[in-house]
Order: sequence, then C-alpha cells, then structure tokens
Amino acid sequence: MQSLLWHDRETKIMATNVKPIPEGASVIIPRLVCRDPAAEIDFIKHTFQADERVRRPGPDGTIAHALLAIGPAMIMIEGEWPAISNRAPQLDGSSPVVLFVYVEDVDQAVERAVAVGAKVLMPIANQFWGDRTGWVMDPSGHVWTIATRVEETTEEARKARLARVLAAANKSQDAT
Repeated sequence: MQSLLWHDRETKIMATNVKPIPEGASVIIPRLVCRDPAAEIDFIKHTFQADERVRRPGPDGTIAHALLAIGPAMIMIEGEWPAISNRAPQLDGSSPVVLFVYVEDVDQAVERAVAVGAKVLMPIANQFWGDRTGWVMDPSGHVWTIATRVEETTEEARKARLARVLAAANKSQDAT
C-alpha cells in the first residue's frame, strides 16, 4: 500500500510499505486544547499516572503539542493557536465533551486529581451498571468521568436497576 508523505511544504514524495495507522497508535486519540498545556500535562501525568511520549515547543517556546499514554490509550495536548479556531473549554464544567477513563482505583485517582486542582462535579458513587464513578473538571476546564468496574452485571440486572433509578427520580420530581 502506498500513502502520501509530505517531505516539506514544496515537495511530495511517495512512500511504500507505510502503515496507514502507526504501530501502537490508538485509532481514536482525543486532542485537548488548553490555555496552559504544561499544567494539563502535569494533571494527566499525576492523576492517571500517564507516560509522556512527545513534547514539542511552539514558535514562542511554550508547549504546542504533547502526546501522553494512559495505559494503552493515547491523548494529545495542544496549546491554543491564534490562527486555529479551536479553543480551550470554559472553566464552568460545561464542556460538550466528557472523557471517560477506567482506572484501577477511582477513589485514589479522584484524590490525585483534586490534589492538582480538579473540581469534583459529581462525587464518587457506585452506579447501576457496575462501575464506581466520579466526575471532575480539570484546571483547564476539561471534564472527566473516572471509573473503576466494581461489579459484573447482566443486561437484565442493569435494566431493572435503571428502572428503579428512573422511578425514584420521577417520584422525587413529583414531590417538588
């Protein structure tokens, strides 16, 4: 298979035997745009015990790009660029994107996140589907659901539990 490789802005060369998906790469890699990429890198490394694989400077010497790995998954951190319309989220928890991350111990991970400036949006709790989850907003405004599987459940059990949760929510709404 041949794919197009950009050698520089003026020259295109054809490369043979290039894998279209790099070896070891996640097929989906979130890219988080941040006002302070260095702080986001520190948050992810501390909270998720991530490995930093790449860090590249921008024209002004600040961090323009980084690639981190959380277990087998990858995540990119990008600085805001004036010429590109992507911007960091607001610092109010309203991000339309929520990153869901499984960890060995949700309680410890949320504790580490809070220690480096995260705000708890939803306290840690066991969920009807068998996960223990907590929601945090990192100092850059990105929202994370941090989870640990604590119980294997069947689809029937999840449906029954969800029905009870929804009934309780409806009953609570009717009381107001």
